[in-house]
Amino acid sequence: MADTANSKLKIKAATAQEVCAQFPLSAEAKPLLDPQMAPLAFLDVLVAKSLYADAMQFLARALPKREAVWWSSTCARDLGSDDKRPELGLGLEAAEAWVYRPNEENRRKAEAAGGAIKISHPAKWTAMGAFWSGGSLAPPNAPEVKPPDDFTAKAVAGAVMMAAALDPLQAELRNKRFIQYGLDIANGGTARPPAKKSET
Repeated sequence: MADTANSKLKIKAATAQEVCAQFPLSAEAKPLLDPQMAPLAFLDVLVAKSLYADAMQFLARALPKREAVWWSSTCARDLGSDDKRPELGLGLEAAEAWVYRPNEENRRKAEAAGGAIKISHPAKWTAMGAFWSGGSLAPPNAPEVKPPDDFTAKAVAGAVMMAAALDPLQAELRNKRFIQYGLDIANGGTARPPAKKSET
């Protein structure tokens, strides 16, 4: 599925075991893990067995934080816009601004945008994943409170799984499509097709 010799590969773990040590695999996935298996080879196995939740949890931790947040945003945008809830789009825009320029100002903007979304939604957790990427959880000028290192991965995995499950009739297709988005990002892509040129 992917060329592990690809110089653009974003996954830095040498083995799948390094990634799996960060979260509990399901009972179905545990026997499939070979300690020396490459990350993308294990991901292939998870997808082949339709263990999508494990695959999403795995990718959320295998990708660097910026790429993981981008993946989450891509999946959330796949749901389409909601004119009745403009705060959802603003949350994704703030998260993406942090991806492009991961500085403290943009991290705090992602916090504000995520906090403005009052429902549990992939857009909210995408924005919070950006905020939880580093820095402090405390207000500016307050004593520093570092976020746990896995907070971004948890937010991203939750957002992607939620986005896939929002419409049960589309869940299978979305699971596969969202994992393909993640794989494209892992291999140095954007997971988004280029804008179509208007026909004249």
